[in-house]
Amino acid sequence: MLRFGVLGAAKIAPAALINPARNNAGAEVAAVAARDGDKAKRYAAKHGIPKIHESYQDLVDDPEIDAIYNPLPNGLHGRWTLAALAAGKHVLCEKPFTANAVEAQTVADAAESSGLVVMEAFHFHYHPMFRRAVEVMREGELGDIERIEAALCFPLPRFSDIRYDLGLAGGALMDAGCYPVHLVRSLAGAEPKVLSARAKLHKPNVDRAMTAEVRFDEGYTAEITCSMWSSDILRVSATVYGSNGLMSLTNPFTPQQFHRMTVVAGGGKRVERFAKRPTYEYQLDAFVNAVEKGEPVLTPPSDAVKNMALIDAIYTAAGLEPRVPTS
Repeated sequence: MLRFGVLGAAKIAPAALINPARNNAGAEVAAVAARDGDKAKRYAAKHGIPKIHESYQDLVDDPEIDAIYNPLPNGLHGRWTLAALAAGKHVLCEKPFTANAVEAQTVADAAESSGLVVMEAFHFHYHPMFRRAVEVMREGELGDIERIEAALCFPLPRFSDIRYDLGLAGGALMDAGCYPVHLVRSLAGAEPKVLSARAKLHKPNVDRAMTAEVRFDEGYTAEITCSMWSSDILRVSATVYGSNGLMSLTNPFTPQQFHRMTVVAGGGKRVERFAKRPTYEYQLDAFVNAVEKGEPVLTPPSDAVKNMALIDAIYTAAGLEPRVPTS
């Protein structure tokens, strides 16, 4: 049994780990830590977590904990993943992996030296829908790839939210855009160069929306769009255009809620659908198998470094500064 400790009383943790662990015989959530002790107690009682720690460090140092789930604000991801590794714990870290690519490389180096499992929590990558989309790309059914377009836009008008906090490495590209950035890179199986980027700002250096144009060495381009507050109220999609047709993905990021994969190629059209089992359950399966069986993960630290490098490059192209770790 892999015993998890959760850093912070995070809203994402029930969907991302606590509920999936109830359906996984190899994992359990054994402890939680929060800076607000009363909040931690309420959180633990609500979710049936048996142990509470008064500080993140106490949780990391707990000898009864095997793995740390790190859903802290973006600017704290690197620091506490490093702390967990130093304590000999495996880590499932929420995306984005760190504040920037330099910090991501530091964490990746520490992970490699430790021999421990470290996974960036791009849960959609483990779902059959996305894995099938990658197959379609690789099998050549679409012909020569000409363009990829990917978007994640949702409304978040509560500007006091930490996702708008520059001191916590916030911004639309970090919190929403990391998804289409990862999807485009993963579908292509390659690293693009940024041609241009433009941001809509909430306040100086904090983007509420971002659009970037990138090009791959093979010659085709991609558009990456994200928003937490813009005229794009809700867009959750990806489309791949090829010389022989196209593939359209509706809601590739949380397909358990709703999804549709359409392939139009060679004069035919088909729709493929997949089980509505949560992406997070597939992700937890992969993490447990990596720890127990040594199986490789699809979203390792080496991949996270490349994802953060593209995010940094988009910020720079838009005339903004890449994020920095929270001091």
